Amino acid sequence: PSSIVEVTEQTSSQVLEGIEVIALRIAHQVLQNREGFSLDIPSRAASNQIYIKEWDRIVLGGKRSTRSFLNVKESRKSTITLRVMQLLHAVLVKRIHITKRDLFYTDVKLFVDQAESDGVLDDVATMIGCTRSNLHVVASDKGLVVGRVSFVEDGDHIDCTRMGVGGKAIPPYIDKIENIESDAEFILLVEKEAAYMRMAEDRFYQKLPCIVITAKGQPDVATRMFLSRLKKELKIPVLGLVDSDPYGLKILSVYMSGSKNMSYDSASLTTPDIKWLGLRPSDLDRYDLPDQIRLPMTENDIKTGKELMNEEFIQKNPAWMKELEIMVKTKTKAEIQALSSFGFQYITETYLPRKLKEGDWI
Repeated sequence: PSSIVEVTEQTSSQVLEGIEVIALRIAHQVLQNREGFSLDIPSRAASNQIYIKEWDRIVLGGKRSTRSFLNVKESRKSTITLRVMQLLHAVLVKRIHITKRDLFYTDVKLFVDQAESDGVLDDVATMIGCTRSNLHVVASDKGLVVGRVSFVEDGDHIDCTRMGVGGKAIPPYIDKIENIESDAEFILLVEKEAAYMRMAEDRFYQKLPCIVITAKGQPDVATRMFLSRLKKELKIPVLGLVDSDPYGLKILSVYMSGSKNMSYDSASLTTPDIKWLGLRPSDLDRYDLPDQIRLPMTENDIKTGKELMNEEFIQKNPAWMKELEIMVKTKTKAEIQALSSFGFQYITETYLPRKLKEGDWI
């Protein structure tokens, strides 16, 4: 569709040029009008987020908003926007990366709250038309990877089978990763760090050639981008292992379809066609999970489950819909760790090998 905003990967020089073009535009406005200036920014409001069925992801619509320096309500936000652009220009000239926290601390009195500077980063990215990572401002490390994959990271060769028990932290600057090589047959995307650590310590990837990834819960930008790159370059399936509750599915949906606050960059952040391996509601009976580790869903859980049943990404997959119906009907949920009731290594020695042997994913 023509009425959407999609950003593209840009070099540091292109981003610098984009910032300078906006600065010149502001200078012209001030000199011509002898007054203030206004910024034309793509709207990131919830009403401008569109799910495109054919692409299976959320994108940013074509609505735009104006931020005027002379408007009392908008003058502070306009000032923050210019200050962030000034700081970004300095970072890009030096060809270095900084964290979002670093950016905030460069002008605490102006920003007051980190949410202010963080939000403006997304505005600047949409104005220039680049990805947020192209601005060279990153979040701190969160994701982990272990298993049958190697790559070159900023000149250093990294082999993820030789990174100790904990594996390798997924770097916040994915643009510095190149020459990805792997003999893995699939990628195992794990919601919880505890399950990831079990697989890493048991060296599960040696039994079944795979790559294991976790973002320790809600996925961060770097992990989403890293997974998307692995899928595109290696062309192997991604299997999701999440808790059997509505939030496990929501986490899978962020990886697959994107999040609303980053919808403008969904092309590089999403990984379509992730298969739901487990823990699924139907597994609770199939694997005879004892009653004491089946948890009752709260009212909020049930509400979230019912809302998910109205989501297009669930409705287009009848098998997922069926599992969600079982969850809401039985009002029962379970965590991946519930499998430990059969033994601490049950997940790596019995559950996963059986699931993978039977091709039991949807």
